[in-house]
Amino acid sequence: MDGSGLYLLTEEAEREKESEGGQDRGGRMRRAKERDGGERREARRRQRERERTGGGTTRHSSSSEEEDEEEDEEDIEEEDEQAMEDWMKADVSELPPLAWRAVPSLRARELGQGAQFVRRACGARGLVQRLELQARLERHAGCVNTLHFNQAGTRLASGSDDLRVVVWDWAQCRAELEFDSGHKSNVFQAKFLPHSGDSTLAMCARDGQIRVAELSATQRCKNTKRVAQHKGAAHKLALEPDSPCSFLSAGEDAIVYSIDLRLDRPATKLVVVKEGDKKVGLYTIFVNPANTHHFAVGGRDQYVRIYDQRKINENNNNGVLKKFCPSHLVSSESKTNITCLVYSHDGAELLASYNDDDIYLFDASHSDGADFRKRYKGHRNNATVKGVNFYGPRSEFVVSGSDCGHIYLWDKSSARIVQFMEGDKGGVVNCLEPHPHLPCLATSGLDHDVKLWAPTAETPTGLKGLKEVMMKNKRERDEDSVRHGDQYDTQLLWFLMRHMRHRRPQRTRRGEAGEGETDDSWSSADSSDEEDMGPDHVQCMSS
Repeated sequence: MDGSGLYLLTEEAEREKESEGGQDRGGRMRRAKERDGGERREARRRQRERERTGGGTTRHSSSSEEEDEEEDEEDIEEEDEQAMEDWMKADVSELPPLAWRAVPSLRARELGQGAQFVRRACGARGLVQRLELQARLERHAGCVNTLHFNQAGTRLASGSDDLRVVVWDWAQCRAELEFDSGHKSNVFQAKFLPHSGDSTLAMCARDGQIRVAELSATQRCKNTKRVAQHKGAAHKLALEPDSPCSFLSAGEDAIVYSIDLRLDRPATKLVVVKEGDKKVGLYTIFVNPANTHHFAVGGRDQYVRIYDQRKINENNNNGVLKKFCPSHLVSSESKTNITCLVYSHDGAELLASYNDDDIYLFDASHSDGADFRKRYKGHRNNATVKGVNFYGPRSEFVVSGSDCGHIYLWDKSSARIVQFMEGDKGGVVNCLEPHPHLPCLATSGLDHDVKLWAPTAETPTGLKGLKEVMMKNKRERDEDSVRHGDQYDTQLLWFLMRHMRHRRPQRTRRGEAGEGETDDSWSSADSSDEEDMGPDHVQCMSS
């Protein structure tokens, strides 16, 4: 990278100092505005009272009522505006001072003192605020539901509703390999197994199958094999950081499978996730990178559950080691789902994104039932199974997509939005994959392409239009929360999906496998029965 791509970030620091110095003035002005607004409303109320009792100027009654209604509407608008301002300012603190400067850091590196230059640059707020669109990778014919960099960061795998997986040389914007996944419905994840020489990809999809693709060094797919089968959709896989042959899967049937490719029957049922006697369908799973015996799951209720693979006893607390939930959602009557959760780089923190709610940060070392530490808001997570991720080598930022089509980056410690980008013309951004070693980001959603972002903008973001979009997202969320008829919609969707499933022609095992080696599958003894999940079984769709 030459000097043209790096900047001395003093302008932003000066703006921050000015904003800090103006906080007291801003607070006084806000309080004065609220006081003046209250006094005006009270004066109008007294004036209307005098006019009704004959103490003021006589007016036609209908005209008076119309003016009263207009004034009441103005009062309501002012109150709504103030409530929105208060909501946006709650749960946030001041941004920390900038800890990285480009020119001094480059000078130190030239003098042999910059051993941590790349790591500090990748986690610098100044570069995050200069992220902009670099390229679009176009090959898929459907929504792109999954992205994953290999360990070296040289290749990027993407999977789509078109049932195909593409392996990209992303730096050259070139597809190295494209193959049929073998799945029969939307591909939800495709991940390189670590330390496998990028020769093994694990995949899961809406059809509930867990498949493994064997890739050759000559840019071709040798075959794909089914290694497990969930009874509902399988949205996520969890890799073990140092294992080239084992990983976990979670499905809407509430089952977590441990899959070891060295075994004749690779899939072993680890746990059936329950709350009391009721199964909890799963949307997400993640292994703790610092303690690979621990994994966390989330799904069709409000609880983040952590398990220890060595100590799962379903007769004792349903096998759960501990679980977390925001305190205000524990007794909530709304049907809150967790669409995605991830551990931080060191396993110390756990991030969870809630359907039609906010993103919450938990301390993974806290005891059972602990409340969240930080809350990140402004986006909208309603239409799809929305992803969330940490960004930066030390998990300095939180990144999420939104139904409004934008990408949000929050400073983790202050919960303030530091970057805001238009990510998808289709309206929804689902996947966010940071590069493992560089200050780059890959995203995808309802558009049929993959977008690459890098910090090449000449000036930091001005967050133009952020306030209006946040207010729009909040209003839409509030409107949805008071709508009635959701239960009817849920039952209708369940009925249609169940009807279509039962009409699907039964296939023999030979016909299901197809010809040749494309589906040399292992079957699971626990996955052959069809299960009726009832009218509350609603699949959050990635498209």
